[in-house]
Amino acid sequence: MLEQHVPAVYISVQGFNDSNTATAVIALQHERFVHLSCNGHILLDKPFDEVKEGMPEESTSLKELETMTLSNIFDFATQINPSEISFLLDAALTNMEIARHAMQIDYGLSVGKLACESCRHHPMNLAEAFEQCASYAAAASDARMAGCAMPVVINSGSGNQGITVSVPLLVLADYLHASQEKLLRALVISNMVALVLSARKDRLSALCGAFTAAIGAGCAMVYLLGGDVEHMDNVVNTMVANLTGIICDGAKATCALKMYSCVSAAALSCRLAIEGKSPHEESGIVGRDSFESIEYLSRITHEGMEQTDSTIVSIMLGKQGSGGC
Repeated sequence: MLEQHVPAVYISVQGFNDSNTATAVIALQHERFVHLSCNGHILLDKPFDEVKEGMPEESTSLKELETMTLSNIFDFATQINPSEISFLLDAALTNMEIARHAMQIDYGLSVGKLACESCRHHPMNLAEAFEQCASYAAAASDARMAGCAMPVVINSGSGNQGITVSVPLLVLADYLHASQEKLLRALVISNMVALVLSARKDRLSALCGAFTAAIGAGCAMVYLLGGDVEHMDNVVNTMVANLTGIICDGAKATCALKMYSCVSAAALSCRLAIEGKSPHEESGIVGRDSFESIEYLSRITHEGMEQTDSTIVSIMLGKQGSGGC
């Protein structure tokens, strides 16, 4: 049942057996209980306003993320000592393992495996490399969403986002014969852009995380190809103009489809950016620069997609009630 007039994060669960009944409710944060009862005895019951007042303020790091620009990210990524970011390569290689595994076995819709059927082991040109970027990312999602037990390293609390910001970069860096240091700095850009965009969304958002993660991947692709902050700016504007509004309707097999589409869009945005092409501010929701475009994207997720999330949940629950799920 879809509750009305409750926070975006709200789950009420009732458990029972022959002689006992218990209820637990979480709200506002995924790990925060607001109500607990057993056999009619209330153990915990806090009004939402009281809980919200007692919640800690946003951390300084999160506030910094919300105001960070591409220039800040680029400067940090290009100046940090590589030894301090070596863990990002370990994370990327972990995610690549499940992608390679999924290329050998049918998982879910097998999006990545099927998309890469005609791929050569070693891409012969940039277009083939970009096709592998999208295919391997989708393959990893195919496996993960089908319950494969292999580990995945996250970004913004999401395994699929962690795959999106890492696997495509390993594929492209290998094709370009990029140095390990160059790859590490690209991984910083990809992860940080994704984190900045996630920080600008609600805790529970109807906007697909693969989309925001793919913006990070696109910016990092540009860097691997020798681009600078201006090119990254173009990538953000093109992605915002292209796929804004792609929805999240839960974790399931079709996440791989969205990851393939988002990484493919990031590759196209990258190619356009390198050619000096991107939409300008007269194009719909695109801003004068990436910072303004991200602000508009944030407004859409907060103001424009709040009802979208409720509608998605309502549809899914309705399918269960009618036997459609």
